[in-house]
Amino acid sequence: MTTTISICDTCKRADWAERNVESTDGELLAELIEAAASNVNEVQTRRHSCLMGCDNGCNVALQAKGKLSYVLGKFEPDQEQAEAIVEYARLHSESDSGTVPYRSWPQPVKGHFVARLPVPVEDEG
Repeated sequence: MTTTISICDTCKRADWAERNVESTDGELLAELIEAAASNVNEVQTRRHSCLMGCDNGCNVALQAKGKLSYVLGKFEPDQEQAEAIVEYARLHSESDSGTVPYRSWPQPVKGHFVARLPVPVEDEG
């Protein structure tokens, strides 16, 4: 089953204004995640304006029908972290419940989990 990564494209890290860049950190991370996921059949991406985790930017959400969902944050818009997010999403897609054993987590996602959301009521049973 496909896992969708929703990427907040409005996220701005604390030093964004001082860096005087045109793209938001979320847009930069979205580009990297989209590129990393482009050849991963089990993962799709979409951009979303504001996941309301501004203190934890950059934020992403992982979702699949009938599975636990996750919100992750405090990412840097860099290649290593983007690839780790996609790898975790691939592992999420392969699991029956959305639970990925900790020992399988890519190192760059450890410490970035903000919330785990239960399976939506309409998807249970």
